[in-house]
Amino acid sequence: MEILACPKCQNDHIVKSGIINHKQRYACKKCNYFFTVNKIGKKIDDYYVTKALQLYLEGLSYREIERIIGVSHVTISNWVKSFNIKKPTHTNYHPTYKIFNHLELVEYLKNKDLLSGAGMIITELGDKFMLIKWERFKD
Repeated sequence: MEILACPKCQNDHIVKSGIINHKQRYACKKCNYFFTVNKIGKKIDDYYVTKALQLYLEGLSYREIERIIGVSHVTISNWVKSFNIKKPTHTNYHPTYKIFNHLELVEYLKNKDLLSGAGMIITELGDKFMLIKWERFKD
């Protein structure tokens, strides 16, 4: 990996300065900062961030979203905090969800009894579809 600039001061005048833990160490000539190669890190696609936040707003828990999307519940919690999202209170409604492929979704939607008496949203989730349904709690 080619280092082009100091991560601290962004100066491009850097020199090699030994090896630490089998990684090349560099030194910045301007600010005298020592560093190794930049970490690439993992970046999760914005699609999954958006879906996770949508599901959170729909009333699903962090662990439910983790099972659906495959991203850690801690990561989802950090996204919610970083975007400063507040979940609205749904005291009278209880969301349930189901994951379908295309043919299963078509069959489910053919049954009118399953569609009445509840709010519903269908969202794409990779190659599958998620149906979220809100039903009033019975007194």
